[in-house]
Amino acid sequence: MPNFLPINTILVPQGAEYKAVCRGLSGVTGSIPTVVAIPLGMKPLLKYLQQSQVNGEFLAPKSRVLIMGICGSLSDRYTVGDIVLYQDCVYSGKRQECDRTFTAQLHSSISGKVSLVKSLTSDRMICSASEKRHLGETLAADVVDMEGFTALEFFNAAGVDVAMLRVVSDDCQHDIPDLTSAINSDGSLNPFPLAMGMLRQPLAATRLIRGSLKSLKVLKQVTNRLFSG
Repeated sequence: MPNFLPINTILVPQGAEYKAVCRGLSGVTGSIPTVVAIPLGMKPLLKYLQQSQVNGEFLAPKSRVLIMGICGSLSDRYTVGDIVLYQDCVYSGKRQECDRTFTAQLHSSISGKVSLVKSLTSDRMICSASEKRHLGETLAADVVDMEGFTALEFFNAAGVDVAMLRVVSDDCQHDIPDLTSAINSDGSLNPFPLAMGMLRQPLAATRLIRGSLKSLKVLKQVTNRLFSG
């Protein structure tokens, strides 16, 4: 890991994204950050972070938190497998910024193509291609996720420097299955509704799986590059 990039903790959504980041760090020698699996979705994440605050986690003075994972594209400029660094997140008319210095250091340290983007955080999955493009145009957002704004709002209030590095897993040209009902109230995935949601839209499900596999491979690779430097 570059000496100018002291990162204390990586937060990454539980499941496949968390496993990809851990695999990316598995061959790294020397000091690496603590990797923490977080719940999916805004409300479960906020509850988790508030509980962590009670326990004194993540909030050491001058600590730096890197949030990693995958996201969806809202723009033709970004497609499956693209690496993006967030500048900010918007939600319900409000905006939270990532730490500019931390983000700039990450941008300069990642070998290969990485784009600075503006993000939308949603409390549900954005599934239709037409809605993705509409949101991208009306809100001037490039990508969408389900955790970014909540994390930024929490850590910015606590004085913790945060950056967000994600990989695009689905584009804005195709629909994806609506899997919102598969996300439990605690932010975990429920396998049965997940499978049913996939079966109802098999073509969209196949595309989502392919995109996810590609993006997770890139997520693993960029994690390894970042901390092997």
